[in-house]
Amino acid sequence: MEYQVNMNGIDVNARYSEDSVKELFLPLLERLTRMQREKKGRLLVFLAAPPGAGKSTLCSFLQKLSEEHEEFADVQAIGMDGFHRRQEYLTSHTTIRDGKEILMVEIKGAPVTFDLELLRNRITDVLEKTQVGWPGYDRHLHNPVEDAVTVNKDIVLLEGNYLLLDEDGWRDLSRLADYTIFIKADEDKLRTRLIDRKEKSGNSLEVATRFVDYSDMANVKLCLEKSKKADLTLVLEDDDQYHV
Repeated sequence: MEYQVNMNGIDVNARYSEDSVKELFLPLLERLTRMQREKKGRLLVFLAAPPGAGKSTLCSFLQKLSEEHEEFADVQAIGMDGFHRRQEYLTSHTTIRDGKEILMVEIKGAPVTFDLELLRNRITDVLEKTQVGWPGYDRHLHNPVEDAVTVNKDIVLLEGNYLLLDEDGWRDLSRLADYTIFIKADEDKLRTRLIDRKEKSGNSLEVATRFVDYSDMANVKLCLEKSKKADLTLVLEDDDQYHV
């Protein structure tokens, strides 16, 4: 099944097999719908994955599937990318990497470059309020876009790299979720996908490769090695399909 969508300013063409849809995605939506109806309130689902694993596109696809099947509660897909600190902050504040003081912008996408407190507070709002403004992120502007969407559906599917991160400040975040999903993938495969994505954001191959190898791959390793166990773990295979 072909799926075309614009994610954070980039056009994405994805393909999901009929088997994946019938044997994995539809049963998942059925399970979440049942959980939401038993809760009798908004269900919050975390989908965590390393950079390049296709989590944003998959969440968007699950939202589309939920809207096409009347038997399922509507899913609303949102992401944590809107909680990147603003570019002007990242270019004026430093952090330590490998014993060296560097500008945060050099490792944009690392946990330290997100506003964790704001993210936690907004997630709490999602659980407590009927409608909540939620920020998006534009890769061409390199900045968050405040109140890009309004959260108002019964099932909210929040995706991000560090939602299950088992490190100080982050590890308690998953307690807010009713259900958690994690995607595993081969590091080399993710590297290839990340370089391609960075190029599509307007960078040369050389610049894209240098940033991915210095910044993104450290985040890939962090997610794969230090994420908490999820209720459901998916594996991104060589054929770009997800399997349990």
